[in-house]
Amino acid sequence: MQLRTLLFDTDRTLATGLGLLALRLFAGLAMALAHGVNKVPPSDGFIETTAELGFPLPAFFAWMAGLSELVGGVLVALGLLTRPASFLLVITMAVAAFGAHGGDPFSGQEKALLFGVVFLCTMITGSGRFGIDALLAPRRRARSYA
Repeated sequence: MQLRTLLFDTDRTLATGLGLLALRLFAGLAMALAHGVNKVPPSDGFIETTAELGFPLPAFFAWMAGLSELVGGVLVALGLLTRPASFLLVITMAVAAFGAHGGDPFSGQEKALLFGVVFLCTMITGSGRFGIDALLAPRRRARSYA
């Protein structure tokens, strides 16, 4: 492989697939294991924080946030239902960054924003070639222009 190809080739499907796999595995498992596990079931304090944010059914929305982080993180890591799971995680991270940590300095919002951008990327790209979504996707047939 030439150095020029290694540095500047933007159409490397294997490398792109491996990059998305690494991103999905780390971000999804970090979200599920470092954040979601601690919120399912939601503690009274988390439900209270959800109420302070103005959500009408704080217990319900605390459950939804916790399940989004736990189940959504696992789904993203597996590459299964990647786009819908990522969408829910983007919303959850936006609420965390601008709601729960809205009055904090950037350093307090940074983690939620970083996760939010990562999940925005997986929402846009999907799982990539090394996710379960790729196995379940219908095969594309070659178009016939005859």
